[in-house]
Amino acid sequence: MNPTYDEILKANALRGNVIRKTPLIHSPTFSDLTNSEIYLKEEFRQKTGSFKIRGAYYKIKSLSKEEKKHGVVAASAGNHAQGVALASSLENISCSIVMPKNASPAKVAATRGYGANVILEGVNYDESYSKAKEISKKTGATLIQAFDDPQIIAAQGVIGLEILEDLPDVEEIYLPIGGGGLAAGTVIAIKKNNPNVKVIGVQSKSFPSMYESVKQNTRTLTGGERTIADGISVKMPGEITFKIIKELMDEIVLVDDNEITKAMFLLMERMKFVVEPAGAVGLAYLLSKKPSPGKKVVAVLAGGNVDMYLLGQIVDKGLAAMSRLLKLSVLLPDRPGAFKEIVDIITLANANIVEVVHDRLSSDVNAGSASVTLNLETQGEEQAQCLIKSLKEKNVQFKLLT
Repeated sequence: MNPTYDEILKANALRGNVIRKTPLIHSPTFSDLTNSEIYLKEEFRQKTGSFKIRGAYYKIKSLSKEEKKHGVVAASAGNHAQGVALASSLENISCSIVMPKNASPAKVAATRGYGANVILEGVNYDESYSKAKEISKKTGATLIQAFDDPQIIAAQGVIGLEILEDLPDVEEIYLPIGGGGLAAGTVIAIKKNNPNVKVIGVQSKSFPSMYESVKQNTRTLTGGERTIADGISVKMPGEITFKIIKELMDEIVLVDDNEITKAMFLLMERMKFVVEPAGAVGLAYLLSKKPSPGKKVVAVLAGGNVDMYLLGQIVDKGLAAMSRLLKLSVLLPDRPGAFKEIVDIITLANANIVEVVHDRLSSDVNAGSASVTLNLETQGEEQAQCLIKSLKEKNVQFKLLT
């Protein structure tokens, strides 16, 4: 059964005070960077930190009394887990979530914090999902799908209604695709009200399952390379979502991890928004490709649950991508004053030394020499190039590591 527009309206009516209408704000910064009129849909401000609570809450609230007696079960490594856990606690029903053994400890703790019984099983989503199906069959608990369910899809589609309410003259909407629940629901809502609005799905180049499926005209198993966008790392799109997206979606595009990293970094620095990799892919595509000059464009920021260890790397890699953090390996003669000469060049270029690692012992460092690795803070590309030019003019032996 496919989700209908009427089901989307019903989901909107049943949201109560639990599901927030998230802000849609204009960003002068990103508008300037893309030559478009960019609006950001802040789904990362939703309860549990992502749009997933929308579908989970509507699905669980719609269960019969008999179904609620048996509780629910779901498989997820993150956002869906937290959405199902919170929705179950609000309806006072039992909930088990199967998560991979390598799931983020922070996400496991958050899911337990919402009252769920967390079971660690398998090393990936597919193995966890098999365990969840086993539990459902054994206990009678309702299996809450992450995306391939008509009610889940319909509730995610309310995002489309909210966008049209706040920005009736929107021309293009960019949003992430993993399994396709968010994209399928939103495109139904948008096309029903205004077929002229372009809806573009964005996937990671490492997991282009929906992109390839639409291209091949059949659901296609693909992906598997490592990516920071774990929230959309889906090898096979949903059956229902594939049919909807194939029929209604205007285009599916791809981004890589470097483009996602830059978007996350700029969101933090310019907007003070912490957005997870999967949630930032729409903006990442707009920033890297600038596909919509002069148009009113919405990027859906789907979630904000970022592992703190990853966040630190994003900051460093974002600075490096913008030439504001340089990492150099310099080979020096091992004599007094040699390092001071390098420091003097850096000082004249007005760069700042953040970290120094001095190495005499590695096998690739000849006797009588020393290797020094420097992390340097600069003000941007122009200053970085000035420093590199100065080092070359002084015949300094160095390698750029960023």
